[in-house]
Amino acid sequence: MTAVGDNESTGAPRSSQLLRSLQRSLTCPMAFVAKLAAIALLIAQGAIAAPWDASVRQTTHRVRSVGTKGAQFQSYHPEPVFETYGVEGIVHPLAKRGLASTSEEAAKAFLEEKLGVKPDALARKSGHASEVVATEYFRQKINNIPVANAVANVALKGERVVSFGASFVKPKSVADAAPKLTKEDAIAKAEAAVGGKYNNWPTALEYFAKDSDHVVLTHVVQVQNDETQEWYEAFVDANSGEIVNVVSFVADASYRVVPFTSQAPTDGFQTLTDPQDTTSSPNGWHQYGTTTTTSTSGNNVLAYKSSSSTGTTAQSSGTNNYVYTFNSAGTPAANKDPATVNAFYVGNMMHDLLYRYGFTETAYNFQRNNNGKGGAQNDHVLISVQDSSGSNNANFATPADGQSGQMRMFTWTFTSPNRDGALENDIVVHEYTHGLTNRLTGGGTGRCLQTTEAGGMGEGWSDALADWTEWNSAADRDFTLGSYVYLKNIRDYPYSTSKTTNPLTYGTLRTRTEVHDAGEVWATIWHEIFAALHAKHGYSADKNNAAGTAGNIVGLHLLVDALQLQPCNPTFIAARNAIIQADANRYGGANKCLLWTAFAKRGLGNGATTTKTDSTTLPSGC
Repeated sequence: MTAVGDNESTGAPRSSQLLRSLQRSLTCPMAFVAKLAAIALLIAQGAIAAPWDASVRQTTHRVRSVGTKGAQFQSYHPEPVFETYGVEGIVHPLAKRGLASTSEEAAKAFLEEKLGVKPDALARKSGHASEVVATEYFRQKINNIPVANAVANVALKGERVVSFGASFVKPKSVADAAPKLTKEDAIAKAEAAVGGKYNNWPTALEYFAKDSDHVVLTHVVQVQNDETQEWYEAFVDANSGEIVNVVSFVADASYRVVPFTSQAPTDGFQTLTDPQDTTSSPNGWHQYGTTTTTSTSGNNVLAYKSSSSTGTTAQSSGTNNYVYTFNSAGTPAANKDPATVNAFYVGNMMHDLLYRYGFTETAYNFQRNNNGKGGAQNDHVLISVQDSSGSNNANFATPADGQSGQMRMFTWTFTSPNRDGALENDIVVHEYTHGLTNRLTGGGTGRCLQTTEAGGMGEGWSDALADWTEWNSAADRDFTLGSYVYLKNIRDYPYSTSKTTNPLTYGTLRTRTEVHDAGEVWATIWHEIFAALHAKHGYSADKNNAAGTAGNIVGLHLLVDALQLQPCNPTFIAARNAIIQADANRYGGANKCLLWTAFAKRGLGNGATTTKTDSTTLPSGC
């Protein structure tokens, strides 16, 4: 996310157009000056020749300005195929032959048959099993080298495949497997192109599909620039030295805190004792391995002031008491400790909540120590409070599983005294959700929400989960984001079931081509889903009880489950179908017609296509 603008920092808006841009941007990262210079967005890029239809380009491409010089890159991501198979699913090939198999073996056999590829064309990237389905992720291989942007995922329930997605390519030309450019030269070219420094993460050799016909060999290099809050994965052509793609990982005890389901300090502080969930965090929030801390540092989150990770807030008294008084008339600097404690609290609450719904160690979550439960560790979330590199903003960087997520929270200058984004819970929730969606889509790579349409949904999921956490009864209500730091809604419209209050539909994507604009449409659809589920199933205040049957419990299950089913770089239609399939997997399709009605109300009905024309059609049976 970026609260107010991609990369925005200081300065008042110069025009109503810029103000509108600021209001839309609670979701990416960077600096205000950089945006004025080049409308800097950060994510994946590649090279393309012929012009494309705008609606298609949103699903396969993204143009971004990168680095302090605003270098332009255009990314290409093969359009995914996504199929769902309903409640019954289809029997996978090995089961048809009566052969016992692991989920990996079953998924691989299915892909070989479905895509018509040989076994050596598939490389397993990752996989995990939830209480409902097992999900396996693969990459296409050529010359025994993986193709970075040609991926597939298969979800299995017992001996049946319930969904599959793939974006494999059939290129006319493939570069030689032997690089001409050295790793050191590739690092230098990446640093020069994106304006940062190599972060010493191991480089890799991977193929990259520049378009549907051409695959090039690349050195994959991570480059960071802490001053501009940028973190890139650059794909450097191993023969020519051209930068063919750039992935941005950044999207835009007792504790006295703003309670998790409240929005901001204006709702009041409470002192909460032992708020951790012992199932999600069995050793509490202040222990990892054999190390115990007495500061805002632990297994799930490290929260600190600005650029020094040693600037944590220590306990105020006793053992792990973090009770600091917030001064509403004071500056952010005077409220450093309450802000740091609140960020630590909300980050941990998000970890514990999402753990209950399936975002666990083997499902690529964020933990320093995985307690022997599998998955990559040493990747807890780092939260920089009152970060000095910007203002009027916030962002979250999501690298692959095994590298820490990084959240930057800034101060906001629209009030006197200024206000701290770390004290507005919906902003912290929005940012953390970027970590959830980027990790679960594509199997923990952090690379699979890179097109304009997929990136827009990334913003939408973040708004939707902020909406979900602050929904405190079954009653319908509107939701506004960022109202503490910005004094009013940071989005164009409140999230509402009223089409008078919020007129956004799927068809408005034809003109809403910026990721935050697109995200508002997706979050509006989720608001409709949540409201409908509450009306049908009621509401439970026990949000961490994932075994519950209330509407809000069902809604979060569907959100998290569908992320794991959808293909890399999904379209709105693919993501819709993943939600319908998630309901079939977990609830036997009990909410199918309710979901279709919510989708159709906002134009994403059964007749919707990638041309972004509204459809209010329901499928047969609804």
